[in-house]
Amino acid sequence: MPDNQISAIICTHNRDSYLGAAIDSLLVQDFPAEFEVVVVDNGSSDRTREVVEARLGDSRLKYVFEPTIGLSVARNTGARVASAEILAYLDDDAVASSSWLQVLYAAYQDNSQLAIAGGKVTLLWPPNTEPPSWLSPGLAGNLGAYDLGNSMVYIQQPGLTPRGLNYSLRRSFLEEMGGFDPHLGRVGKNLLSNEELQMTEFALQRGWQVAYLPQALVAHNVAPERLKRSWFLNRSWWQGISECYREQLANQGDIWQLQRGGERLILGLYKALKYFADPAERFDKFVYAYGQIGYLNAAIQGLLSINQKS
Repeated sequence: MPDNQISAIICTHNRDSYLGAAIDSLLVQDFPAEFEVVVVDNGSSDRTREVVEARLGDSRLKYVFEPTIGLSVARNTGARVASAEILAYLDDDAVASSSWLQVLYAAYQDNSQLAIAGGKVTLLWPPNTEPPSWLSPGLAGNLGAYDLGNSMVYIQQPGLTPRGLNYSLRRSFLEEMGGFDPHLGRVGKNLLSNEELQMTEFALQRGWQVAYLPQALVAHNVAPERLKRSWFLNRSWWQGISECYREQLANQGDIWQLQRGGERLILGLYKALKYFADPAERFDKFVYAYGQIGYLNAAIQGLLSINQKS
């Protein structure tokens, strides 16, 4: 059997309406060497398996069922099943450009210190839908939009890390880190995150490099339910919880989290008032402030847990 040079991995949970297009965009990649596509069905109850089975005539496609719900769990399962040294993750509701794998693969071939790479992400809006007037560029990032320009950038700030929907790693680095942390990353409808940010922190601390590759382009579908203000508030709440958990996992969880969260909450509310005349920026700052409540809630729970153990 030929050696695969890169493994494309799709982790999916109940997204059968988008999944077929994601798989098809990988099977038609303009990549001259051998590659594979691994679909990790993370406990789906819809037609996910049927969507994959309809394409299993292509020998490059593999299907695996992972019953334990959680994006980080599914990603680790995909890495175990995949055979290549370079692992490229595409979301189940995204579509890769035809040169996506080639651009990613070439970057790793050119730089032995490259641990993580991802590319530009544009948004695909539902038919007959325009972006709402209250959607700021910052909040568009919550929908997956990611654009650091048209030139390659080596990431120095973890907050600028590539988006998980268009994301790749070197297997040796992932194994060095022990895989994705299952305490971070989406679990069902709980929008935990920050697993990519944590990986970038680890990479930079250990002398690896992280790159933004604008030509590794992916388009991300915006689901209709994500065009509601309530979705952004919920997303920000879980972002706050994720940030708190990430700090606690890094042994930075202490009483000072209450001060940090409180200061950011006040700052967010102040800016929401400052930009009151601008509906997009006003909502952006309010969403940020709302996320700090989630952060503070998780911080209090963490302190209570420590006190109970002591």
